Amino acid sequence: MAANTQQRHGIPDTPFDVVSTYRRLLAEDPDLTMPVGAIEALILGLANTPASTVSETLDLVSKLTAQLKRSIPNPISLSAGTDLFQQYLISNLQRPSARGDFDHIRSHLVQNGRLFVERAKAARETIASFGRHFIRDGNTVLTNGGSRVVGALLRSAAESSNGNARGSIRFRVIYVVSPSSSSGSAEESESTANIAALREREIPVATIPPTAIAYCMDQVTQCFVGAEGVVENGGIVSRLGTLQMATLAKAAGKPFYVVSESHKFVRLYPLGQQDLGIEQNIVDFRTAKGSGSGTEAGQRKEVKDEGVADMEEGDAGVARTVGAACKPEEAVDYTPPHLISGIITESGVLLPSAVSEELIKIWF
Repeated sequence: MAANTQQRHGIPDTPFDVVSTYRRLLAEDPDLTMPVGAIEALILGLANTPASTVSETLDLVSKLTAQLKRSIPNPISLSAGTDLFQQYLISNLQRPSARGDFDHIRSHLVQNGRLFVERAKAARETIASFGRHFIRDGNTVLTNGGSRVVGALLRSAAESSNGNARGSIRFRVIYVVSPSSSSGSAEESESTANIAALREREIPVATIPPTAIAYCMDQVTQCFVGAEGVVENGGIVSRLGTLQMATLAKAAGKPFYVVSESHKFVRLYPLGQQDLGIEQNIVDFRTAKGSGSGTEAGQRKEVKDEGVADMEEGDAGVARTVGAACKPEEAVDYTPPHLISGIITESGVLLPSAVSEELIKIWF
């Protein structure tokens, strides 16, 4: 049966490679988020790797998780999914009903895990149905990045205007795009797809560079952004520039909403930009002699150039990278909770202060 499962998912009859499986899943399904892709890869690993006891199962998932976290420079979003799946396994294996034939229990866990993945995928449309009510006729929305859940929300709001008179404008969108949009990064291609989808629905979209956010803020009604991770204090980790947008929106008195699936809630409590547990090298001091001038940043740069990646495990379970730095287009920043008006999830709209309660429900 394991061989049939491997063939069905395109996995060869060799030792399971969770990293290549994870990357294949993301490549095959453009709508798949990193946490859900990680969970699905772990489920396939659990289904296709022999384990006869509870301890072996948990050890297997722990090792596969560590491999996934080491495979990418920024594992924050991925960690939300892997940690959630590990907690799901632990809570189910500790139940009294879990006593009995282990093969049956394991099969049940895999089946329920796949059901969880399907529900997580469906969360985007549920969020869109909640969030579209925040957009009214005549509003001007400011957004950035290639967030698929924000794109779904805006498309849902556009489609809800079908009952309006032909030619009427329900709302407008100002989209912040990077000047290097020609780089062909996945983030920029998703931004382009979101913009094209809105324009096809007769929603006027203007594109601006990040340096024009303050200039346009007086035209904006509200802001919507996605997130790579929603952290314990209600803040978010999102693409670089989100903090700037949130700060300017707060100064202008404009609502700043985060749109995120609850499976992106991550056990991380940053106090500032340097507490994310990842190496980004955004501020790279240089002299005429080169980069870093013997400073810690320069030493990390030299290690990177030598191709050495030293991975350490952070306190919150997020891999701390020393040698493998994020690419500029993959850089993120941390937006604190006092700048956020609300977090729109599939469970409803939460205040940032409610995130810790949601995490407590999941983990305890």
